[in-house]
Amino acid sequence: MQKGTTGSLAYLMLLTGVAALGGLLFGYDTAVISGAVGFLQAHFQLGAGLTGWAASSALIGCIVGAMCGGPLSDRYGRKKILLICAGLFAFSGIASAIPQTLTQFVWARFIGGFAIGAVSVLSPLYIAEIAPEKIRGRLVSLYQLAIVVGILVVFFVNMLIQRGGDEAWNIAQGWRWMMGSLVIPASLFGALLVFIPESPRWLMKVGRRSEAETILVRVGGQETADREMAQIEESLNQEEGKFSELFTSGYRRALIVGVAIAVICQFSGINAIMYYAPEIFKSIGAGTDAAFSQTVSIGAVNLLFTFVAIWLVDKAGRKALLVGGSLVQVIALAAVGVMFSQGIGGVWLLIFIMLFTAAFASAMGPVAWILISEIFPNKIRGRAMSVAVLVLWAACYVVSQTFPMLVDAIGNAKTFWVYAGCSLAGLIFIVGLVPETKGKTLEEIERFWMERK
Repeated sequence: MQKGTTGSLAYLMLLTGVAALGGLLFGYDTAVISGAVGFLQAHFQLGAGLTGWAASSALIGCIVGAMCGGPLSDRYGRKKILLICAGLFAFSGIASAIPQTLTQFVWARFIGGFAIGAVSVLSPLYIAEIAPEKIRGRLVSLYQLAIVVGILVVFFVNMLIQRGGDEAWNIAQGWRWMMGSLVIPASLFGALLVFIPESPRWLMKVGRRSEAETILVRVGGQETADREMAQIEESLNQEEGKFSELFTSGYRRALIVGVAIAVICQFSGINAIMYYAPEIFKSIGAGTDAAFSQTVSIGAVNLLFTFVAIWLVDKAGRKALLVGGSLVQVIALAAVGVMFSQGIGGVWLLIFIMLFTAAFASAMGPVAWILISEIFPNKIRGRAMSVAVLVLWAACYVVSQTFPMLVDAIGNAKTFWVYAGCSLAGLIFIVGLVPETKGKTLEEIERFWMERK
């Protein structure tokens, strides 16, 4: 090829789009429980604790998947593990639609959760490793966009299924159709993965230099590919790749930031809303159909404001978005608590929940994934991301498991005030300790941490 050869934006977007479908599966599989959990609770006659377990059991699988996904992908490649995850998604959809006991349901959800956890590491990792630095933030944001598309789609699917019969039918069968619907997007994801190449940075790491060069040239052109390959080789030569170095070198600060962002993201309470939205609206007087319709509107806001993040993340920067979004989250969550304390439902409660969702979707939601995908060194990025994402899923499990229990113990108002307090603590951490990574290559970010040993 000629040195002046330019890359193909269309090819780059194709690779990004296929990898981002992992996010759609993530959003679809985690949020499908929001429509099913009330009917599942009635079907198996569950109390608050077991209802939380039914809703959050997939997250135990997410923790294991996040822990294993990075190391497995470092050994076998990003693409191979993503293909396995697609198969697990499909199997879980079938198995969670046919259980006769809660235990069977939990095991089926665990398997799907494993796939979610692994994909939550590998999809943004794959995108970050193929994307040019100038648009990396926007491209990784497409992963978050795919998550919220998946959430909106499944909210809509749940609503349509719920309208297919009366309460008795939904308790007996409706939730099964909701869970089984996962098979369709899982099959699409698996079919498309077959046609994309392996990550060029992983190929470089295992010595397959010519294959990596071919991909980088096609994505960014020969000149860009030469520069990136030189940077990757320098990084791989300098870094021994010992996992323990995350805790003993300049990368310890990167680990602290990655883990803290993961916790802050979840302790805002976003998944209390995404997993329990219909039950939240029902608790303050909404009918079943109205509760499902309001949940769809939350999904629509989530999608709309993710576009705001994609537009701003490489302009305003990661940190500015996190600061502004976190501030609005605090205000909105405090207001939701006030609505519950005063017994105000209807449009006002919906408005403030929408405001919180908009703030999260335009900042914390996508930026957390961007930071986690770009702040770790090349040679151990998969394993390091696994630590941060494992913590993220553990925090998500805590929120989803405890939400029904907190509501039972202290009420909706105080529960949302707890989430407001967590968002405020997160805001303080972001202002003080999170660096800006906008416009930096992955190798420049790596050097930034080493300069601050």
